[in-house]
Amino acid sequence: MNKYKQLASNTIVFAIGSFGSKILLLFLTKLYTANINPADNSTKELLEITAHFLIPLVTFSMAEAIIRFGVDKRYNNVKVYTSALSVTLFGMMALLAVSPMLSVLPFMNGYTWLLIVYICASSLRSINSQFVRARGLVKLFAFDGILATLTLFIFNILFIAVMDMGVYGFLLSVICSDLLSAIFLWTVAGLRKFVNFSALDEKLTKKMLAFAIPLIPSTLLWTITGFSDRIFIRYMPGPEGLVGESAAGIYGIANKIPNLVSTFSTIFFQAWNMSAIMENDSKDKGKFYQRIFEAYTSFLFIAGTAMIVFVKPLSAILIDTNTYPEYGDAYLYTPVLIVAVIMMCLNQFFSSVYTATNHTSHSFWTSLVAAVTNLILNVVLVWMFGITGASIATFAGYFASYIIRQKDARRYIYFPINQGKFFINLVVMFVLGFVVTHDINGQIFILAAGMIFMLLFNFNAILATLKQLRRR
Repeated sequence: MNKYKQLASNTIVFAIGSFGSKILLLFLTKLYTANINPADNSTKELLEITAHFLIPLVTFSMAEAIIRFGVDKRYNNVKVYTSALSVTLFGMMALLAVSPMLSVLPFMNGYTWLLIVYICASSLRSINSQFVRARGLVKLFAFDGILATLTLFIFNILFIAVMDMGVYGFLLSVICSDLLSAIFLWTVAGLRKFVNFSALDEKLTKKMLAFAIPLIPSTLLWTITGFSDRIFIRYMPGPEGLVGESAAGIYGIANKIPNLVSTFSTIFFQAWNMSAIMENDSKDKGKFYQRIFEAYTSFLFIAGTAMIVFVKPLSAILIDTNTYPEYGDAYLYTPVLIVAVIMMCLNQFFSSVYTATNHTSHSFWTSLVAAVTNLILNVVLVWMFGITGASIATFAGYFASYIIRQKDARRYIYFPINQGKFFINLVVMFVLGFVVTHDINGQIFILAAGMIFMLLFNFNAILATLKQLRRR
């Protein structure tokens, strides 16, 4: 199977396994907004982000190393999985040793031990699922995604809607779902036969750590970019009603629709990352990257524009404002966050260059640019504009990193980028975002015209890639 068909095949499998489940998760927003007040929702968001911050530290980013070394046929899968599992178990023991330090966080409020179990369960699931994907068992990987989401949905309903356990219910839901997923993959994929601690390859383990460790600060910095927004909104002084616990909760809900764009990207990236590694030694890899990047970018801009144009009806469907009407303002901050997520997705594409070419240290310093930009702007903009300021700071951080990465990454795998087209797309999206959040005469006609323009302006790149796939 040629590289285009392989990428398309894997993307379809991941889409089948992920899209329905991700949409199902999105509808949990309605459950949360109906049963958890904005202040507690802010706490839930902070706990979730804290877990995402600590998981790369606990696992030493071994999930990324598993993909890189598990896909590469030069390495033995038993040694790869044993090394990753050994490092992860060591990380879990280290987490238990320092766990009392977590209680000093102001939003922890007795959640410390549940959060630790959450992190351990998610770490095990991450290692198992990524190893299954690296072995090429993409259908099993996709099925597990469906199963994990379904169990998470059921546990959320049980613990939050039925038992009214609030934030505790959310943490228990994730724990139960991730543990069941880890056990399911361990059993069905026969992972026990890939564990042999007596044959632990010290040289390979060091090689995997050398690859993965530079990714840890990169992952942490992306998490900080999202984490700092909530912290600044929750604890920093600013405009009345636009800062504080409730405002931070509203900001968290405003991020839910942009996550739809991220869902599309994640589905593609799961397949693309494997293709990028396998094609690293190909002579025409630059042409391959160019064609895929053009189609990927065009799709993101079309999808993002659709989200902006229909942000009001989407918000009405996904957000329950009956119990807590203050959630009704969340859509006002969504358009800028949608553009920010597109920038994050494009940064993710360039990270695949660093992964494929073993330049993972560049992921760190380019992510540092995003985090520093975001932190500095949050100090100023949240104080001046509250939630809106945090949204702008998020976009600016991702955009700054994109500007650097699109130049730096192409030093290792060069492919041309139509910069003029990129900036036109960006400007049109911001204009449509302004139109949809303000009472402007002829709003419907402007949004319709903008949607049509973006479709015509971007569809050729997608069509060209489809034709290439069909010819091959």
